[in-house]
Amino acid sequence: MTDQPNRADLGKDPSRVSGMFDTVATRYDTTNTVLSLGNDQLWRIATTRAVDPRPGMSILDLAAGTGASSVALARSGARVTAADFSPGMIAEGRRRHGGIPNLSFTQADATALPFGDDEFDVVTMSFGLRNVIDPKKALAELLRVTKPGGRLVVCEFSHPPQPAFAKLYGFYNDRVLPLVARVVSSNADAYQYLNESIKDWPDQRTLSAWIRQAGWSAVAHRNLSFGIVALHRAVKPAGRLDG
Repeated sequence: MTDQPNRADLGKDPSRVSGMFDTVATRYDTTNTVLSLGNDQLWRIATTRAVDPRPGMSILDLAAGTGASSVALARSGARVTAADFSPGMIAEGRRRHGGIPNLSFTQADATALPFGDDEFDVVTMSFGLRNVIDPKKALAELLRVTKPGGRLVVCEFSHPPQPAFAKLYGFYNDRVLPLVARVVSSNADAYQYLNESIKDWPDQRTLSAWIRQAGWSAVAHRNLSFGIVALHRAVKPAGRLDG
């Protein structure tokens, strides 16, 4: 266990993860844009297109942070629930986007979601599954709250398959990212955890296997930004009964 109270470690103790994200909430979106060299905007667009939100849909955006991704989904006319484990993130999301129609904010634990069975047409999670203490349980919970025939979209950091680019990416994360984080973030230590969690996270094929094991079907993924990020998609089998 780390002695630093303002960052989590790979043990992913829920209270420490939540507390860490509370400390970065106000500058979270700006910091992510700087550290990703603007790629976070492209990743959000790709995720929104994969979700394909439409009027009347019910969408759960889990690990929504301050709601930046949720806003893009709600603009379609879909009913969007932005859920996050961090009360600081939820408070900042409500402050920024509380007046947007069809968008609500809820504090939620990904491993014990406060929603009923078969509630959502689409469930999506961007850059949050990696921070859950039991990601396999979270995938099962997402399956439970999704309607039969409904869809899963997960955007998460992954591992570039091309060795030369993977080496360059590793250099950026190890040497450049910590320096930039100290300038732009409200909690630079949190981004040390970010780097550690990316290295520890499984590759694209392994995460796809976890999704299948949770009960999802039609599992597929595609790489974004040369595999820095992978966009995973799946469908809840029609006629499946949960609960």
